[in-house]
Amino acid sequence: MKESIRFTFIAFVIIVLFIGLITWPLIGLITIIVLILLIGIRDFYQKKHTILRNFPVLGHMRYLLEMISPELHQYVVESDTDGKPIDRNHRSYIYSRAKNQNKTHPFGTELDVNERNYKWMHHSIYPAKKLESPPRVKIGGASCTQPYEASLFNISAMSFGALSKNAIKALNLAAKEGGFFHDTGEGGISKYHMNGGDLVWEIGTGYFGCRSENGGFDPEKFQEKANWDQVKMIEIKISQGAKPGHGGVLPAAKNDEEIAEIRGVKPHTDVLSPPGHSTFQDAKGLLDFVEQLRFLSNGKPVGFKLSIGNREEFIEICKKMGETGIKPDFITIDGAEGGTGAAPIDFSNYVGMPWESALIFAIDTLKKFGLKDEIKVITATKIFTSFDVFKALCIGADICNSARGMMLALGCIQALKCNTNECPTGVATNDPRFVRGLVVSEKWQRVKNYHENILEDFLELLAASGCDSVDQLNRSMIYKKSGESWISYDESA
Repeated sequence: MKESIRFTFIAFVIIVLFIGLITWPLIGLITIIVLILLIGIRDFYQKKHTILRNFPVLGHMRYLLEMISPELHQYVVESDTDGKPIDRNHRSYIYSRAKNQNKTHPFGTELDVNERNYKWMHHSIYPAKKLESPPRVKIGGASCTQPYEASLFNISAMSFGALSKNAIKALNLAAKEGGFFHDTGEGGISKYHMNGGDLVWEIGTGYFGCRSENGGFDPEKFQEKANWDQVKMIEIKISQGAKPGHGGVLPAAKNDEEIAEIRGVKPHTDVLSPPGHSTFQDAKGLLDFVEQLRFLSNGKPVGFKLSIGNREEFIEICKKMGETGIKPDFITIDGAEGGTGAAPIDFSNYVGMPWESALIFAIDTLKKFGLKDEIKVITATKIFTSFDVFKALCIGADICNSARGMMLALGCIQALKCNTNECPTGVATNDPRFVRGLVVSEKWQRVKNYHENILEDFLELLAASGCDSVDQLNRSMIYKKSGESWISYDESA
């Protein structure tokens, strides 16, 4: 139906242009000008397409290229398996599920099944009955008095400031309606987060939202906000995959008065989070901080997020858990492939352990020290598809988060303008000219659809594997290339 309307619109434009040409110059020129004006007005006020709303008339060139000549786009501009950091296939996958469009794919896989990076899951000739609804995961160890039951798939950490107010509001409304959590990112809790969606409050090295005048941690400010009903869990950010050991950067162009007030910093300046925490400098200090935050939040789940670097440091943390008896309720494992709006290129390219290796190492280390049963593991790096979720759970994760997947569901087109305040879709900018294009009432539903469809697809994969419970998933179900042979993740561990 939508395609027929589009083609009718194109046909109408062509006819009017033809009439304009044959009645040229006076009547034709007026006809064409009126047509362009009407199209521009329609684009400016419609709510579904951000690009058209922000770029009336001109924005049609992008859609016309897609509709009139997809082959030109595929073979001259970008093939379906090209595009960095997220290829066109994955972007199309996310868009289709966000818009509740056709889930089927024509003519077979476009992937090279013999390449080294190809992964696949085994299936059963006796599929299990598909679960009616996705299971939820209880987070909260022995010291937690307010455990939380989380969705298998959630919104990863993205701060207000890095994302626009409309983007944050849409994400939170989607979390509310879809029953999944929304990680605030290290930028603090804004009023745009307070739309009823469950929050994981991330505490970074800048302590935004609970920051003292000298930039340190303020227990009283933390205690007040941590006990808000909407805040369900607390996450201490040690490092993130895109820039481990570097700290966050909010460019001055994005740091307006509102954001500065929320963070407790000076407006219109570059905001640099320190590379490390001032509250602790070793494993014992980290665990003491976990215990302090759990006490101040009256027993809510507290965990920490990190990108694995020096393996011995993670092992030391696990040893100290055994010695002190202090355990986080969850650990979030990020990978070197993680995304960010602004990071030095060498940090993005060469620092930190890749996601799969990091997750395997963390899971195996926790099991070695007898900690895995009590500590839930969340993972977040390039989780876009139901197979990504399936693979992560097979490796040993309990929960998956996605940041860039949720951004694409909001309407991000991977314009790579995140660090310039010029994002054309209004997702990663605070420029009101672009933010107006992101209509919250339209976009939150797309994020909700994406979440819902990912889990629906996951349940189909789970049934195809012959499993009727996520507890049955294990590494023997996922295969990868080793030399000229295929081996399971269980064999390669």
